[in-house]
Amino acid sequence: MSQLNTPHGGQLVDCYLSGPALAAARTEALACPSWDLSERQLCDLELLLDGSFSPLTGFMGRADYERVVGEMRLANGLLFPMPITLDVGETFAASLKTGTSIALRDAEGVLIALLDVSDIWTPDRVAEAKAVFGTDDPAHPGVAYLLRRAGPVYVGGRLRGVQAPHHYDFAVDRKTPRQLREQFAAQGWQRIVAFQTRNPMHRAHMELTLRAARQAEANLLINPVVGMTKPGDIDHYSRVRCYEHLLKHYPAQSTALSLLGLAMRMGGPREALWHMVIRKNLGCTHFIVGRDHAGPGKDSQGADFYGPYAAQELALKHAGELGITVLPFEEMVYLENRDAYAPVSEVTPADTVLSISGTEVRRRLMTGAEIPAWFSYPEVVAELRKTHPPRQDQGFVVFFTGLSGAGKSTIANALQIKLLELGGRRVTMLDGDHVRKMLSSELGFSREHRDLNILRIGFVASEIAKHGGIAVCAPIAPYAATRARVRELVTQAGGGFIEVHVSTSLEVCEQRDRKGLYAKARAGLIKEFTGISDPYEAPEAPELALDTAELSVEQAAHGIVLKLEALGYLA
Repeated sequence: MSQLNTPHGGQLVDCYLSGPALAAARTEALACPSWDLSERQLCDLELLLDGSFSPLTGFMGRADYERVVGEMRLANGLLFPMPITLDVGETFAASLKTGTSIALRDAEGVLIALLDVSDIWTPDRVAEAKAVFGTDDPAHPGVAYLLRRAGPVYVGGRLRGVQAPHHYDFAVDRKTPRQLREQFAAQGWQRIVAFQTRNPMHRAHMELTLRAARQAEANLLINPVVGMTKPGDIDHYSRVRCYEHLLKHYPAQSTALSLLGLAMRMGGPREALWHMVIRKNLGCTHFIVGRDHAGPGKDSQGADFYGPYAAQELALKHAGELGITVLPFEEMVYLENRDAYAPVSEVTPADTVLSISGTEVRRRLMTGAEIPAWFSYPEVVAELRKTHPPRQDQGFVVFFTGLSGAGKSTIANALQIKLLELGGRRVTMLDGDHVRKMLSSELGFSREHRDLNILRIGFVASEIAKHGGIAVCAPIAPYAATRARVRELVTQAGGGFIEVHVSTSLEVCEQRDRKGLYAKARAGLIKEFTGISDPYEAPEAPELALDTAELSVEQAAHGIVLKLEALGYLA
């Protein structure tokens, strides 16, 4: 154990085994039940093992979890604002007992750690969402993950690290808390300002960080998140290349870059505190908290989830206890008449303010419009354009959803022909019935199997879009949460996603019942049939809704083409 200070004045946790204990753990793991970690779980595990989450020594047990959710404190009273839990399925949980161990493995089956099980329980995830995020609105990405993707059972216990997860990308810039502290000591850095970001950095960010470092008379650590961020964010490969370009514009020997494999929850004020804990563990003395720090945007009613300065207020309240100085900063804006950036509070009536929102930056990337040099350095913009071409050059997915017999496949076939007629990109049809035969022949029609079938379609479609093609998907896709995951898969791959709800009524669909499926379902001969014995969750905000009781196939397909043109996907 290291003797370096943590936010609570204790030791920096290091959960990795060595020597005979490591060899024994590898042998022990062969007889243990294995759990293949999700992307978020793997991110959490890595930061638990290397001490970034000190004082935690494993996934939280029930006592720690319940007090963290309720009071932002561990069972022993130490401040820790975010629950760090291992969620698993009910079947796997039923096979476990306290006092035994689980072999935790990555997606390729590589053993990362052993978890010595101390607690197994079923949490109230809705209550957790309300307490941690202040809402149970699934428009919040942290809530959506918790309620729609996380397993229903939590397992807690101490970790024994076998090996660190391996990263092939930007390995030289990935440093553990111990490595960063050693680097700071070797460079003679005693005061270090940390800057958290999940976005590309532009000139306003550079001005903000330089001001913060000057104010604190400190060096600067740019510490971007390269684990899980908000769905739809720019990929970390593009972002890191942008950071590397930007570093050349900082004063020499004053700034360092280190990547953090954190799985963000977008938890606003609580997340800001969590980020402070982590940066204190990294050896930083100061932390920048900006406007709406780690905010997820708008809720389902169009209102902000958190107040613009709520994170700063909570951070300042607990900074003394954590032993790290908070540097609260306002939004920076460009003043054309001064040719300089300034905080919004310093703007005078005589100033001409220029600003470009993140939404506007994305629009300019999508359309190929100019991004001015006062906003960002040309080499940063060029890097972003490499992986974010104009929409007319991007791949995209047209994802139909609707009841059986609504007309999805017929419209999808007509659309495919129209797109082929226009030319320019390859078009692939992923019809529900065809996918069932070719990719999902072993699946039944339980909710679990329906979800898996749709996710397979989404995965294939995302790969097609990633490489510039067009995927036309026509499953029933009855569940909103699964459709949302497909949208996430596609957008994270860099593709466009256009959801088309074929909203033809159940009555009309039954009248068209060419295969007699509805009649069989009404008679109880087909179980779990969508619209009869299983629910259909209609989309709340599809890009397009079509009712084939009112539109011909040609009209419906042409309407989709017009929508694609309006969105910029077709030139």
